[in-house]
Amino acid sequence: MKHYKTISELHRAVGYTPPENPLVSLVVCERLAECSIGQSEFTTDFYMIAFKKIKSGYVLYGRTKYDHDDGSMMFVKPRQVIEINNVELEEKGFIIWIHEDYLNGFHLHSEIKKYGYFDYEANEALHLSAREEQIIWDLYSKIDQEYYNNQDEYSREIIIAHIDSILKYSQRFYKRQFINRTELSGKTVSKFNDFLSSYLENGKLLEKGLPTVKSLAALFNLSPRYLSDLLKQETGKTAMELIHIFLISEAKNLLQGSENSVSETAYALGFDNPPYFSRLFKKEVGISPNEYRKNFLN
Repeated sequence: MKHYKTISELHRAVGYTPPENPLVSLVVCERLAECSIGQSEFTTDFYMIAFKKIKSGYVLYGRTKYDHDDGSMMFVKPRQVIEINNVELEEKGFIIWIHEDYLNGFHLHSEIKKYGYFDYEANEALHLSAREEQIIWDLYSKIDQEYYNNQDEYSREIIIAHIDSILKYSQRFYKRQFINRTELSGKTVSKFNDFLSSYLENGKLLEKGLPTVKSLAALFNLSPRYLSDLLKQETGKTAMELIHIFLISEAKNLLQGSENSVSETAYALGFDNPPYFSRLFKKEVGISPNEYRKNFLN
């Protein structure tokens, strides 16, 4: 698999003109023009932010086919596998490549890692409304003007500020997308809890152990990060936190309704480490399992 360490290397391989800055580049894909990068999978040492309305061809990242209905944005982090092949666009699109080193010394170097959508799968692309598209294009135009206007000591800070704005707006738009999705498909958290109840009732805790966020996300055909962010939007809790809340609720029931030891209770709930179960219980309830049982009996 091809790996590009520099943006200049990628530009040469694909046939783009050399970038104005070796650590950041802008590529505009004109209407009905191909916007492909090689004919096979590749990885890079840089971030990619792209806006595309695809007419034909395909984009793969996260091993999943890119969902290109409506105006869509995609976000790829360094060393994530990606393939862009024979892509023809409905209308103009863009790609921004940002090398990790370009962000050194700026708060965005650490902040960018907090944007969960860089861990989403391709079928969880951001779908923009017409108004949202205009906002993103306006920000891109500001970056473009600064990028091609004789860069000086202020250019990097200004460009990074506009990139930061694109990311912040994208976060806002994803939250809107989560709300819209909830209206269409019903409460994800209800389905999530229903599955956990079924998992427990069917003895899967003893058979397979604790359910993982990854295994639950697969049932929803979502990436783990997207599922957690969707649940956080609905409940204020991540997928892992909701799993813990469910298990602690069941633990309370077992501690009150049986004579099993704390260790036996932990094993019955799929924990293979009773001390970890006790720490989690105390964190969620405020007292240890033994203290909880004593208080109930008294």
